[in-house]
Amino acid sequence: MKIAFVGKGGSGKTTLSSLFIRHLAASRVPVIAVDADINQHLGAALGLDEAEAAALPAMGAQLPLIKDYLRGSNPRIPSSESMIKTTPPGEGSRLLRVGEDNPVYDACVRTVDLDGTAARLMATGPFTESDLGVACYHSKVGAVELCLNHLVDGREEYVVVDMTAGSDSFASGMFTRFDMTFLVAEPTRKGVAVYRQYKEYARDFGVPLKVVGNKVQGPEDLAFLREETGDDLLVTVGHSDWVRAMEKGRPAGFDQLEEVNRQALEALHHTADAAYGRRDWERYTRQMVHFHLKNAESWGNAKTGVDLAAQVDPAFVLSEGAATPQPA
Repeated sequence: MKIAFVGKGGSGKTTLSSLFIRHLAASRVPVIAVDADINQHLGAALGLDEAEAAALPAMGAQLPLIKDYLRGSNPRIPSSESMIKTTPPGEGSRLLRVGEDNPVYDACVRTVDLDGTAARLMATGPFTESDLGVACYHSKVGAVELCLNHLVDGREEYVVVDMTAGSDSFASGMFTRFDMTFLVAEPTRKGVAVYRQYKEYARDFGVPLKVVGNKVQGPEDLAFLREETGDDLLVTVGHSDWVRAMEKGRPAGFDQLEEVNRQALEALHHTADAAYGRRDWERYTRQMVHFHLKNAESWGNAKTGVDLAAQVDPAFVLSEGAATPQPA
């Protein structure tokens, strides 16, 4: 299951995504955590110290390797240089699976210990000084989008992505890659403004969306969120002494998280799991192709010098049963 956490900057989406990742790991569910926010904080939220977080390999730096591996023997893609972030898989492409080992994971994944359990962590890499004036930060998350396009995941296999803040997630088609999107909203006008934007965009593409109210301090905050988000409001989270201690670098065992917050995480897990029955791989593949053709026409063809529409395999539908060739 592919799960996104979105929200405005400062809403607490990274904290909530890290708690959900810890919950899944404690439940012995295979989970890959992905920090797709250019402000890289997910590693620290999962307990890495500053040096460990800084040492995480940047997926963006491994883009040539990622492209070459995923291209496989796909005859529609004669070279990895012609692949862009939206290139869809086809016959001969190599696919990624949550529990496997492969060269992409070898280069990009680090295992994070979480109270005796573990999660795999991937990070786009930060926007560095060398990128200033020469790179759009949306290009930094291209490696994540390409991997999601080639990912085959099943029930009780989770990929949890901490997304770019605000509505910037719509700068590409990556927002359509998820089985469930949890939008973290504070009980303020700014907090729900991103919800309204996301709801409008998501509706056109059938993107499942639920709101997680954060920093809710009382009945008035709860009533405000219910009035503004209606049935989309799933759960609310208030102050957490456990989170405050973790942010100070003094974490207690995860089993000591407040019961009300543990119940909120259970609700997220149940909601995400229920989305499995609504999966539509044909629509998923169709949307993937839609954004690829859109990017090909607007900038991809000019950048690569080839007709990227030719990369689309009209007979291929990504699914749990899709075959992938073995590495040579």
